[in-house]
Amino acid sequence: MLERRNGYTSDILGLIMVNIGDTAPAFTLKNTQKSDVSLADYAGKTVILAFYPGAFTGVCDKEMCAFQDNLDKLNSSDSTVLGISVDSPWANAEFARKYNLGFTLLSDIDRNVVKAYDATFVGLGGIEGYVSANRVVIVIDKNGVVQHRWVAENPGVEPDYDAVVAFAASL
Repeated sequence: MLERRNGYTSDILGLIMVNIGDTAPAFTLKNTQKSDVSLADYAGKTVILAFYPGAFTGVCDKEMCAFQDNLDKLNSSDSTVLGISVDSPWANAEFARKYNLGFTLLSDIDRNVVKAYDATFVGLGGIEGYVSANRVVIVIDKNGVVQHRWVAENPGVEPDYDAVVAFAASL
């Protein structure tokens, strides 16, 4: 059963809302080479989970390019970005190639991770019933604990990239 509120959904039964101070839910998703990538692979690093609604949509292009532009700063602070969408590995691969993205894009085709992180959006582009990721940024510290959570009011809103990068670098 889903509750709908302004395009967002939450599973009423069994939803685990991820809050600051919580251990980040574990996951394994496919990257652009169709290989498994787990959150556990990044143990000991600060991880920014950048959920985005869809490859090749204007605001998502801008968001992923903004993280790419800040990648040197993030790498120097032992932080990494994992972009997560419900797009296929093939779409994400072309997206990464087009924008020369130097960080990992992951495909949550079953939508289990967007649900676990309460990052779902329903009706993207006016398509009734279509479930995508919302624009959500989660910062996880080196111990696997959520330290920051930002959720867009709607998929057209972007985070303060400088603030996210500075926060991740401070951990």
